[in-house]
Amino acid sequence: MALVRMIEVAEAPPEVRAVYDDIMKTRGTDWVNNFWKVLANDPATLRRLWENVKQVMAPGALDPLVKEMIYVAVSATNGCEYCSHSHTASARAKGMNEAMFAELMAVVGLANETNRLANGYRIEVDAAFLPKV
Repeated sequence: MALVRMIEVAEAPPEVRAVYDDIMKTRGTDWVNNFWKVLANDPATLRRLWENVKQVMAPGALDPLVKEMIYVAVSATNGCEYCSHSHTASARAKGMNEAMFAELMAVVGLANETNRLANGYRIEVDAAFLPKV
């Protein structure tokens, strides 16, 4: 349960409703998910974060599926249940299949294990890995 009440679309003040309308238009949907409804308690944060999401998650050097899969990986590592569900659903909608999800989780698990070991041992970074400037 959220720590603050969710601002539903029907009760949203104009500045929140404008963001909700943009979310629905951009995503081609007729609903706003709970994440945004909670953030609507702070309209400035709602707008800022939505604008950032639109910019960062837009097609670029990385395609939208790759971005969603990265988001799933980070969400799993950070233990964010909401984002894990939300972005797994989005990645599936963009073409991620069960084999891809399983392989992604294997990479996430491996990276977390090796990261902890490298950090625990405080292994010095090889000079060959450093950028040549």
